[in-house]
Amino acid sequence: YGSGIHKFHIFCDIFSIPEAEHLPASFSLLHSFSLWAASDPTSPELGILGTSVPFEPVAPSVAHKYLSAVRAWHIAQGWPAPLDDSHLECINWSLHGLENLGVCRHHPPHPPITIAMLSALKASLTLSDPFDACIWAMSTCAFFGMMHFGEVSVVSHAAFNPSHHLTRGNAFFRTDLRGSPYAHLDLPTAKTAKPGETQSVFLNEQGSLCPLAALHNMPMVTPASASDPLFSWRDSSGLPCPMVKSCAMEHINNILSAWGWGNHFGHSFCIGGASFFLAKKVDPEIIHIAGQWKSLAYQVYI
Repeated sequence: YGSGIHKFHIFCDIFSIPEAEHLPASFSLLHSFSLWAASDPTSPELGILGTSVPFEPVAPSVAHKYLSAVRAWHIAQGWPAPLDDSHLECINWSLHGLENLGVCRHHPPHPPITIAMLSALKASLTLSDPFDACIWAMSTCAFFGMMHFGEVSVVSHAAFNPSHHLTRGNAFFRTDLRGSPYAHLDLPTAKTAKPGETQSVFLNEQGSLCPLAALHNMPMVTPASASDPLFSWRDSSGLPCPMVKSCAMEHINNILSAWGWGNHFGHSFCIGGASFFLAKKVDPEIIHIAGQWKSLAYQVYI
């Protein structure tokens, strides 16, 4: 409740609401507050907040808790509840509409993987080990190919389906007209592709963190057939196994935590890649297309 009252006062300060209108607060003021709390701030608002006051948009359910906090504050100060049932219903509809527009954020964004993190990850892996070689290949491809981690992993061993997941036969190595090597991974399914349509992820050389080198190393360490998972390793029985997302993320998180970073990087490789290419002055529209985003929502994370 304390955070709800605090956020309400921040809102009032930003929009220069006279103190006399804070208590009692009108329906229109609380309506605006709830929508503001559930959406991203504008750049001018961030400037007003300053660096000492972090702003994190909240889910509609949390916005409702903020309103409950303001209600309790009113009652504690001897005022009647500021909102009746019809007011709350109206706010519910507004928050629902905001959510449908994709403005609300249910979870704070994961911090993006950086080049420094990728370097630390490589330094901590043994690339002659099948499991580590697979981790490194999927990490570099997810980063430089701006791929979602679900596209380089599976939810379980039994879930692997060559009609839906990458296989060794979906990876192709080519040379462009200038003689530079590149690879393309043909995704059997992708969230921005139509059913049955193949979408390709293109990768080029990237120095010591090169995804091409990682892709070449993996089959040397873990030989497999064209129909086996692209990102696979060998278990104790010697059979190629698809990399399960939870196992991969646990391994990566443990390494990054040991280096002093956090441990919540599930969606961060593609966002990290987007940040990397934006810093290289790549056109945002190219990043939008290459990263297979349906909208410019990825910019929220960068």
